[in-house]
Amino acid sequence: MSSGLRSGGLLLALALAACVALLGGCGSSSSDGGEASLTGDAYPGIDKANTRDAKGTINSANAGELEVAWSLPSTARSTYGAYAASPVVAGNTVYMQDLESSVQAIDLGSGDVIWTWKSESASQGPNGVVVGDGKVFGATATEAFALDQKTGKELWSVSLPVHEEEIDMAPGYNDGLVYVSIVPTNVNSEYPAGGVGILWALDGKTGKKLWSFDTVPISLWGDTNVNAGGGLWYPPSFDDKAMYFGTGNPAPYPGTPNQPWGSSRPGPNLYTNSIVKLDAKNGKFLWYYQQTPHDIYDWDFQNPPILTSDGGRELAIGSGKSGIVTAVDAKTGKPVWSTPVGKHNGHDKDGIYAMQKQYSKIKPGEVFPGTLGGVIAPMASDGTTLFAPIVNHPLTISASGELGEGGELTGELAALDAKTGKLKWSVEFGAAAFGAPVVVNDVVFVTTFDGVVHGIDTKNGNEVWSEKLPAGSNTAVTASGDTLLVPAGLATSESQTPELVAYRIGG
Repeated sequence: MSSGLRSGGLLLALALAACVALLGGCGSSSSDGGEASLTGDAYPGIDKANTRDAKGTINSANAGELEVAWSLPSTARSTYGAYAASPVVAGNTVYMQDLESSVQAIDLGSGDVIWTWKSESASQGPNGVVVGDGKVFGATATEAFALDQKTGKELWSVSLPVHEEEIDMAPGYNDGLVYVSIVPTNVNSEYPAGGVGILWALDGKTGKKLWSFDTVPISLWGDTNVNAGGGLWYPPSFDDKAMYFGTGNPAPYPGTPNQPWGSSRPGPNLYTNSIVKLDAKNGKFLWYYQQTPHDIYDWDFQNPPILTSDGGRELAIGSGKSGIVTAVDAKTGKPVWSTPVGKHNGHDKDGIYAMQKQYSKIKPGEVFPGTLGGVIAPMASDGTTLFAPIVNHPLTISASGELGEGGELTGELAALDAKTGKLKWSVEFGAAAFGAPVVVNDVVFVTTFDGVVHGIDTKNGNEVWSEKLPAGSNTAVTASGDTLLVPAGLATSESQTPELVAYRIGG
């Protein structure tokens, strides 16, 4: 599902009514009228600190006046539905990518399509675009590309995989460079042996490859015939000179029948499940913080770090499927605080036990979080409070190291103090929170898997507004001015239609 549900275990169990389009190839552009505004840039995380803190006029007093302004149906289909991207807004134009990798420019006021760049390169997501310097940057399953922001004309594209990897992220863009990573997985959530996560820096004008950073060693800890790992799901965060990003898990997990508990990949498996800091210009490695060494449960630490300040100290705050939110010192990478969120039941150190071959300490049974659990989508922050979308769903582990899925999918939205990590409040949902929230003034908006968008008061966790969507949702929401943009991409019955819905104060 969006936000990077990369576990194959629930592909059948969640049985989405969506056909998987596995056609490759580049895209083409068509104009549907109008012109795209060239005012400003647009980043999937709202800003380059990835705070998802949107400026606008919506607040807790007027959120009840939000009504549908327009909606735009989608015919795209992939493993996880029609959408897995956060809409981005530059000027008066919305830019949205679907899960067949097509991109549309849409008039924010009317919902009219300005241009469409078509593709049939199915992705499992997350994906999406970033707008900068008059261009729209994105990726298909295998190629990074740039489009003219005004017309949608393709300016360049470049293929990135070196083995059987694919791309599942919205690019980063900063100071003329485009950042795109390959990951060792594909649209069917399969991990090809030998797949490596490599981050590429490309020239924004030409697409030329300038440098790359290996998020895992090419040797894959000694066994390229079995192992894989690393890569990015989301665009990096940027300060004046550096970039920060979260990384994915190692594979196989929890191991193979002949080499259980990750024994084919001895050691902590750097730099998986980590926050990594690089010099943004040349890719020089600066530091890392690894949340889950020697991961055996698919506990990526994948979300883009939120950059914020704690008095005189700058923090990078990461999160992921381990269900742990951790703040590190942005200068040194040393942890400042760490807070488990959602449901945990005593398995947080199992990867370390496996790495140390203390297998008797790994207790069989249910494990929380599961491979679809934890903080599976990016957080949001208003500067003082973090808002973490949570999925509570277990996996099961046998004494011999075989994984299974079990239990219901439920959700939460947890509010944490950004300086201390202390839990302020948590609101529970009957369905999983697979999409990233957005903060607008004193309201945080988030979707749940059952197709509901919730508006929550940031002060106390009380719901101030909610609306039923035309389909299920596993996707980030965004806001601009008086408008809330909500992708509903999961049609789970014939009566549902995937749509991008715009809600506006007064309709």
